[in-house]
Amino acid sequence: MRVGSTVLREGRTLSSLSFPPARAVGRGAAWYRGDCHVHSVDSDGELTPEELAVRARAAGLDFMATTEHNSAAEPGAWGHLAADDFLIVLGEEVTTKTGHWLALGINPGEVVDWNHQVRDGLIDQCLDQVHRVGGLCVAAHPHAPYPSGDFMFPFRGFDVVEVWNGLWASDRPWNADNETALAEWWRSLAADIHTGSWRPAMGNSDTHLEGQIGIPHTVVFANELSTEAVLAGIRAGRSWIAESADVDVSFTANADGRAAGVGEQLTTHGGQVEVQAAVRGVPVGTVSFHTDQGKVHRASLPGDGAGVVQWDTTAEDSAFVRIEVRHPNGHVAALTNPIVLT
Repeated sequence: MRVGSTVLREGRTLSSLSFPPARAVGRGAAWYRGDCHVHSVDSDGELTPEELAVRARAAGLDFMATTEHNSAAEPGAWGHLAADDFLIVLGEEVTTKTGHWLALGINPGEVVDWNHQVRDGLIDQCLDQVHRVGGLCVAAHPHAPYPSGDFMFPFRGFDVVEVWNGLWASDRPWNADNETALAEWWRSLAADIHTGSWRPAMGNSDTHLEGQIGIPHTVVFANELSTEAVLAGIRAGRSWIAESADVDVSFTANADGRAAGVGEQLTTHGGQVEVQAAVRGVPVGTVSFHTDQGKVHRASLPGDGAGVVQWDTTAEDSAFVRIEVRHPNGHVAALTNPIVLT
């Protein structure tokens, strides 16, 4: 049955389409691309939900999150835009007085209070509100160069850090705030892995304008294309960040017949570890390997942008390994969460 431009499947009503379903058909256990920081005309974006969904799919994304400022997704605005192969996650950007953060996977109509700051001690109860419904709390653009943009809350209690935020007009170069966020996360990663608990990185476009969605986005391994599975993959660090769907990265570590991928742990029994990165879509780029000892290896990609780079280490020398892929001008094309070596 067709009502306006919305196709209703048998057994579904308009009320059931008010909000997007929490599960799509997808491809089963697979790598899925998604942008979890997007604004429509319902906050301060210039695109409608329909325009955002069309552009997200054209950008090669499998999912996106609605993150209007300090408000819930509008009933009826998003439900009809979800599809068997396209998931829409409900969320909110909480713009506090001392930093912004994303509440992902909240319930339909749920709003997280934004009127708090680091000194009033209310952040923990706001994070608990999101965690109680299985949601994810993301420290957003921690060094954005505007009032309240600098993230003053401790990362403790947050699940993920947005180290790569998309292009936007500012008086500071694009890479300044992202480079600072990436360096800060890397330092905390080195310390946290030694305690047995670490906080993954993610990247999102923070779309407000035409041409921004999916630049960058997070590529996550999920058991299915559902809100629960996608958030679980991001929470576990089974993810990496790409500037566009033209960029593809495979990153693995092997030791004595055992293998691990991004976000996983590899038990090495003291043996040699072969770390390998296969990259596509970054012509004349560079691949660099990073550990708790700093940047430890760097190699160039050929002119067609496709290549395989290998590096050897041990768990004694490297508590973890992650990679960055950069263009010749130094801008990041992709970066991964770590593989932890024990």
